Amino acid sequence: MPYDILPYSFQKAQELGVNIIPSKNPKKKIDIYDYFGKFICSIGDIDFSDYPHYIQKYGIEYANERRRLYHIRHAKEANKVGSCGWWALKLLW
Repeated sequence: MPYDILPYSFQKAQELGVNIIPSKNPKKKIDIYDYFGKFICSIGDIDFSDYPHYIQKYGIEYANERRRLYHIRHAKEANKVGSCGWWALKLLW
């Protein structure tokens, strides 16, 4: 079953100038493509939730706490601009 991309991620992708679609990789959530259609990377482990889904399922307070913990846990890779971790942070959190 493909990942359901919520409007939050589409809005962030538009702000960053990229296109996103459900991933062709069954272990990932989203495939990212640049403006010209060139593949950038696949992000998001399909087995874990993300900020927009936490909001939808548990509410904003719980989602904000999960976001805070995600930022702490992934700070090292998320600070490398253009890395898959950076894209995941920008589009899913």
